[in-house]
Amino acid sequence: MLAVLTYSLVGTAKILPVVRKQHLLLCTLLLCNAAAMEALPIFLDSLVTAWGAILISVTLILLFGEIIPQSVCSRYGLAIGATVAPFVQVLVWVCFPIAYPISKLLDLLLGHGHVALFRRAELKTLVNLHGNEAGKGGELTHKETTIIAGALELSAKTAKDAMTPISEAFAVDINAKLDRDLMNLVLEKGHSRVPVYYEQTTNIIGLILVNNLLTIHPEDEVPVKRVTIRRIPRYLIVNQ
Repeated sequence: MLAVLTYSLVGTAKILPVVRKQHLLLCTLLLCNAAAMEALPIFLDSLVTAWGAILISVTLILLFGEIIPQSVCSRYGLAIGATVAPFVQVLVWVCFPIAYPISKLLDLLLGHGHVALFRRAELKTLVNLHGNEAGKGGELTHKETTIIAGALELSAKTAKDAMTPISEAFAVDINAKLDRDLMNLVLEKGHSRVPVYYEQTTNIIGLILVNNLLTIHPEDEVPVKRVTIRRIPRYLIVNQ
């Protein structure tokens, strides 16, 4: 994960000088694209018939100018952009006399420094698309996408949303014995702490740390009351 992040930072550093002036880059690429589209039929016209030149030029432009770049760059855009950044910079210099005045006009009319911002729902969708479970080549694991999505939802959640009703919570009776069945049940639940109740599940008197159960043998059937139970602080709220 660290190697991927480092590679992304290096690629971003190479691309940033080129994309910093967005309108200048846009004008340069459009000028080069228009020049290629106009020059290719003229070049082919001297080699083949007129209809052949049109057919070949349209096919080549559609294939190498639209289909292949969009399909490849959608997945490896950062790596490709970092590789061709020096070549694009040369194109910017070549087209500068024409592209610069147009870009300044666009800056004047539309402003510069446009930033594409995403809403929370869009960011969550984007994160899910980059997960390896989406099958699109993403490298984020399920845990990573869950953590990021949870962080995006954090501001809209309350403590109540994260709470489990006491009737649905897993707890053990203080008079129960830590036999094999109970130990397996504790491991199956996968919690690091287990509430302990007395007589009724709503009467929680403390917690036991699952790590403390590692030294207990199920064959001994040690009562829960003999295990270290961490008391739960109880506060009395008094109206002032």
